[in-house]
Amino acid sequence: MSAVLSSPLVLAVSNAEVPGGDIQVAPWAWAAFVGFIVFLLVLDLKVFHRDAHAVAPKEALRFSIFWIALGVAFTGVVWATLGSAAASQYLTGYVIEKSLSIDNVFVWAVIFSYFAVPNQYQHRTLFWGIFGALVLRAIFIFAGVALLEAFGWIIFVFGAFLIFTAWRIAHHDEGEVHPERNPVLKLVRRFVPSTSDYRNDHFFVIEAGKRLATPLFAVLVMVEATDVIFAVDSIPAILAVTRSEFIVFTSNAFAILGLRALYFLLAGYQGRFIYLNQGLAVILAYVGTKMIIAEWFHIPTVISLAVIVVVLTGTVLLSLRASARMEAESAGEPADEPDSIPPSGRPDEV
Repeated sequence: MSAVLSSPLVLAVSNAEVPGGDIQVAPWAWAAFVGFIVFLLVLDLKVFHRDAHAVAPKEALRFSIFWIALGVAFTGVVWATLGSAAASQYLTGYVIEKSLSIDNVFVWAVIFSYFAVPNQYQHRTLFWGIFGALVLRAIFIFAGVALLEAFGWIIFVFGAFLIFTAWRIAHHDEGEVHPERNPVLKLVRRFVPSTSDYRNDHFFVIEAGKRLATPLFAVLVMVEATDVIFAVDSIPAILAVTRSEFIVFTSNAFAILGLRALYFLLAGYQGRFIYLNQGLAVILAYVGTKMIIAEWFHIPTVISLAVIVVVLTGTVLLSLRASARMEAESAGEPADEPDSIPPSGRPDEV
């Protein structure tokens, strides 16, 4: 604790029992982190993806590794400046956000498919979608922490909501995603004058002296709207791990920054993660339960991290194994069936 108290990053530390509630980060640290995020965004848009192009799987893999490595490496920064407890909270929050974001990636794929967005325009759309998501989530985070501090009982509401969300996700049908039914899209089409086709990667164009939105603007609005929906689930989940606004925001930021690369890497593999919803439901149910019982029983953050990693890893492995078996069966190669003639000595009747 003495090392944490002496850190210039920490503005104040109290003896609060709430995980992360005892840390107040100095304003300059907030400014430095936000500046670093802005630098990464500019670097990505103006250097790495200066020219609009379709992102190939190898490129997406390289950037996915880069963003994940950067997010995990920041754990060391938190450890060195805020202590081991804060570091475990950050890493747990990062893993929660990353795992819950996988479902968001597949919804983006549905949106892009519905609007027939050319591949070379998708990255720019997601860039501004991520930028907006960072701003919206910052608002959600500060509002969520303020509510928990002002009304202690609301922790039970958040916990119950997460358990309900877990049930909803576990019984969710992927085929139920219908962008054309989204009320936000209906409002955009009704009140925003738009062109009938895409104009390169522009969101707005000026024609005959009038500013018109392109279909890409409607796509951007849809991406932002879906992130708001997912943030309603993910922010309470992370607040179950820590009440530090700085830790919640930094873990969210690094997880979100890597979503674009993750989309281009995983969008074509939606059918392979057949147990994804069940795995996410288990994670949300666990976090919601942890939130509700925190008043009487404290679960160490390290235990929560281990549970989430085990569930997520098991979900992916079981999904890949099941999808491989289903592909083999559909290709006429049933598993675990003998090729020999049955004991009766007669071939099987058709």
